[in-house]
Amino acid sequence: MMADLPGYLRTCLHTGKLALLAILVSGGIVLQILACALYNNWWPMLTVIMYVLLPMPLLFFMGSDASLLSESDNGWVNATKFLTGASAVGSIAIPVILKHAGIIGWGALAMELSSYFIFVLAIMCCIRMNDDDDYYRFV
Repeated sequence: MMADLPGYLRTCLHTGKLALLAILVSGGIVLQILACALYNNWWPMLTVIMYVLLPMPLLFFMGSDASLLSESDNGWVNATKFLTGASAVGSIAIPVILKHAGIIGWGALAMELSSYFIFVLAIMCCIRMNDDDDYYRFV
């Protein structure tokens, strides 16, 4: 379907995809900061540590031939999957624990979880965009 479109239109659509990713990530960052600034409580910024730690196992342990979605007997791939999953769960658990302890309020919790889901949406869009074979021919 994309092959039928003129080159300038395909380039415009791919630029729009990049703009959408930038808007999603910017929105997630804004919600993260607003969750702290509006309630004058900077404890929710602890989740930023998990956002930084989340891609680290993938960067350090995954080879180019392995995939997170495939089954593997390789110990390093399994360790990568475990550490990535623990970081993803920690990104949700930290704000929930802070709310349960009474350190943050419901509004900050809602903004933190919204920020997380916007980041997840951006990552899913990025993965989908990178799976597109036509993308790299025109950039």
